[in-house]
Formats: sequence, C-alpha cells, structure tokens
Amino acid sequence: MQILLSNDDGYFAPGLAILAEALKPFGTVTVVAPERDRSGASNSLTLDRPLSLRRAANGFFFVNGTPTDCVHLAVTGMLDAMPDIVISGINYGANMGDDTIYSGTVAAATEGFLLGIPSIAISLVAAGNDHFATGARIAADLTRRFIEKPLGQRALLNVNVPDVAYEQLRGIEITRLGKRHKAEPVVKATTPRGGTVYWVGAAGGAQDAGEGTDFHALKRGVVSITPLQIDLTHYAQLPAIKEWFA
Repeated sequence: MQILLSNDDGYFAPGLAILAEALKPFGTVTVVAPERDRSGASNSLTLDRPLSLRRAANGFFFVNGTPTDCVHLAVTGMLDAMPDIVISGINYGANMGDDTIYSGTVAAATEGFLLGIPSIAISLVAAGNDHFATGARIAADLTRRFIEKPLGQRALLNVNVPDVAYEQLRGIEITRLGKRHKAEPVVKATTPRGGTVYWVGAAGGAQDAGEGTDFHALKRGVVSITPLQIDLTHYAQLPAIKEWFA
C-alpha cells in the first residue's frame, strides 16, 4: 500500500512524525509537507512562483508552499504511482464545523480526494495533553478499515480526536458538521514604530452543537468522523434563480 502523508503545521510537527511511524506497518509511507506552519491556508495553490521540493534529515520531503501544493505536487509530479490513500495530520487543534473551510489540514486531504484518492484529515482537539499517539491509533485503525472493507467509492473523512489517552476514549461516532458563531473581532495593536496592525480574532463558539454534530461528540470525549463532499451547488435555489431569466 502506498500512503501519502501531509499536514499544515509543517514537516517538523510532532503529530506528523508520530502518524508516519504508526502507518509504517501498512505499506510505504511518503511524507510531503509544508516547510513552515501554514495553518489556515485552506485550499490555496501557489501560482505566482515555482515550488521547491527538498528532503529533511529524517526522510520527510518539504515544500515551500501550502498543504494543497504539497499533495498536488506529490501526486502529479513527484510520485511514480498514485497513492492508495492520502492522510493529513495529525493537526494540533480541532477542525470542526466551519473550521473545515479554512483548515489547511482538511485542504490537503481534499486535494487528494479531488485527485481521485481516498483521503482522511485527522486532528487532535488540543487540550494541552498532546496525546498524538491516540490520534495515530485512530488513523491506523481507519487505514486498516480502508484496506479490509473498501467503501467502493472515493471518501473524504474529517476526523477529530479528543486529547486523551486511547483507553479513555468514549467511543466513535459518525457525525455531521456543526456550526460556529461568527469569529471574534480582530485585535488591534500598535507596532514599536507606531504602526497599526490587526490580528485575526479567535474562532467563535459553537452555535450548532446539538446531537449528531462533531462538536457534540468531542464534548463527550468521543471521536468524530464526518464524511465530507465538495459539491457547493445550492440546489434548492436553482429554481428561484432561473425565474430571474424566465
């Protein structure tokens, strides 16, 4: 089995190394990740300059681009054969609800999915305990399930794991995305030279965190697995828009 790993925290992130080690029993693992933290990069591609691919001492490849760049470059130019699966993570921090729109972790998996490869984005809902090993065991379990019981169609899974020891997990649920409140206001600050700068505010709290959502699962110490799709068409509005031109 050919496994391609990426992330958005950078090739040096501890979650990536732990994930790579956990997946070695399943086949050949290739890591192609950003050269620096690219959290929040979403699905951006670098089109205004060339990309460079280099190899670190630990064998991981790194790219001076976004998570999407990494997967795109690996699949369309670097690897000799199409990977059997793309896994992105382990992200340090949740990617639930609206986070998935901005997340570089989810974007790397999405690029794999768009290129025809089953893909998983996996995130540790960081609580300061850094139980990356728990996330790695979940990723390994999902990889095994892909091998033993293929879904018969491409899949894009968004996985969020509580930051606890594996034995303390309270189960696994298949969920839908919840929704957050709007983000907190930007934070205004003054530079040492008197200039004004703004920091993007924190993500808002959960607005829709009811039963069945990813937020609800994680609050109860349960792993959340949400199958995602890419079609953004608002089908219910098609008739109304067509009426404009009738």
